Amino acid sequence: MGGHVTGDRGSGAVLHRQPAWTQLAVLFRIEMTNWRWGWSGMLLRGVLTPLLSLLALGVFARDAGREAVIYVVTGNVVVGLLFGTMDMVQSHITFLRFDGAMDYFATLPIDRSLLIVAMAAAFLLLSLPSLLVTLVVGPALLALPVHVSPWMALVVPLCTIALAGVGGLLGLIGRSRNESLNLGFVATLLLTAAGPVVIPPERLPAFMRALGTVVPSTYAASAFRQTLIGPVTGALARDLAVLAVVAVVSLWVVGKRMAWRAES
Repeated sequence: MGGHVTGDRGSGAVLHRQPAWTQLAVLFRIEMTNWRWGWSGMLLRGVLTPLLSLLALGVFARDAGREAVIYVVTGNVVVGLLFGTMDMVQSHITFLRFDGAMDYFATLPIDRSLLIVAMAAAFLLLSLPSLLVTLVVGPALLALPVHVSPWMALVVPLCTIALAGVGGLLGLIGRSRNESLNLGFVATLLLTAAGPVVIPPERLPAFMRALGTVVPSTYAASAFRQTLIGPVTGALARDLAVLAVVAVVSLWVVGKRMAWRAES
């Protein structure tokens, strides 16, 4: 991918890294190439899953009032962006580890955290049809007026990257392929249930509302409610700050923990 190389690794050579944007662009192309055979299935699942979820939950939400409808629509978006990306990054890292594919990236002069960012960017592109189905069909199906804010252009990518680092960590700490996948399932289940994501806060037990204050999905859902339905308040700055901190910290930890096999 670039980077001038002098000598070889065994002779103590120095691999000169390209600028971060160049690394990210090349890694993004690599990630998109990985899905050239499976993208159609991902798109099909990405469209059908939120649509069926909206149809099922919408039946109950209509009877529960407008607030419940808002939470169903925005919650579906958050689950797809946050946890869909987290799961895909986690499963992809698991594949790289246990199938020996990490050796390839060990030969490249890249920053480890940028590999996770490239994965998240690729999965965001592949998840756009799901996002559009939810944002267009959901409000129309449930008769919910929307007032899209320009801030959504920042909320969408930030929600995508926020838990990508967490997915990378889950893929790294599993001692086996099955253990790694199970960790991802449990994390998705707990983070989805904790806090007012799909369900309004007044319908949750007190301990779940309290737990929701420390999970990023709560702040992602809040950001989407403000930028999709309105109004945008000062809470949006808090939500974006929390998501940014989670993204930066988790990517930093992944960069420190991820070890190329060739370097071990």
